[in-house]
Amino acid sequence: MAGVVLSLALLSLSSGCVTVPQEELFQLSPESPKNRAMQTRMFETSDEKELLSASAATLQDLGFEIEESVWDAGFLRAAKERSAREWGQHIRRFFVLVVSFGYVLMPIDLHQKIAATLITRPLNQERSRHEVRIMFYRVVWQGEGYVERAQIPPGEQSSEMIRDPVLYQQFFARLSKAVFLEAHKI
Repeated sequence: MAGVVLSLALLSLSSGCVTVPQEELFQLSPESPKNRAMQTRMFETSDEKELLSASAATLQDLGFEIEESVWDAGFLRAAKERSAREWGQHIRRFFVLVVSFGYVLMPIDLHQKIAATLITRPLNQERSRHEVRIMFYRVVWQGEGYVERAQIPPGEQSSEMIRDPVLYQQFFARLSKAVFLEAHKI
């Protein structure tokens, strides 16, 4: 259960290490309802374990490895690691180096861990309808760079919530098919 709390805490900090005044800590941003709508779907099923099983299978089909699951709490956490290198980064790095006359070498993204946290919950007393909410985020490790001969060490990292609606649509489309197949034992 400690992993669940840690995962939820990481999600809340996924926008980076920014100090926020205490009175603003629990304020919702204007895009919060839009993000929640993108991350959430309802499923007509009375079997929450079957829904979690279909969710785990969908994540695995997308290349994720299940790192943690708490079936009684309706919780899954999964991740996959990928290269974060993008062709355009090298061009930007070169131009910044040229424009700064060799004083600034921008670090480039090297590696990323894409993670998903999924939570299910019943929406009615009969437990015949469930909500599934999934949040995708990534942690990116950067390669070395320097500014005026002061080295930026490799391994610096940043994290961010992934807000690509296509990713969420693809996940829920696959999950809908998996739920149908599980329900009909196909």
